[in-house]
Amino acid sequence: MIDTSPAAQSFFRKALMSLSGAERLALGCSMFDDARALAVAGLKADHPDASEKEVRRALLRRFYGQDFPPEKFKAIEAALGL
Repeated sequence: MIDTSPAAQSFFRKALMSLSGAERLALGCSMFDDARALAVAGLKADHPDASEKEVRRALLRRFYGQDFPPEKFKAIEAALGL
């Protein structure tokens, strides 16, 4: 479902494209950092007794769990010490 008007979409796209590549990259990185912080807060709220390692593992699964086959994902967890 798209609930944004074409005029608003056009305005946003023009504003975004008026930024330099470095500014767009910084904006994207900032949005990722915000999404990560929200996800961590949610995980800690749902599992207040989880260790930092458990939170990191859950965050990895939340963000990338569907991107790799299970055996590859286990290898990634092991390489990260999770």
